[in-house]
Amino acid sequence: MKFWKEHVALRIWFMVVFFVAGLGLVIGGWKMTGKLLGLGLMVLGLILLLAAIMIYNKPFEDSKRRL
Repeated sequence: MKFWKEHVALRIWFMVVFFVAGLGLVIGGWKMTGKLLGLGLMVLGLILLLAAIMIYNKPFEDSKRRL
């Protein structure tokens, strides 16, 4: 994907925002022990952390090698 290789500052900004928000949601949800809302916050935080990892890995994908 050429877009993420060409827009490095945007990619870094998205990674930082997703990482900080995801980590905040996981920690906030962890403090709500025994509540279903806490579990939902932790799952949403996990999704944001995985999105940050996905954005980090996008420029290194090889378009020819897909399973």
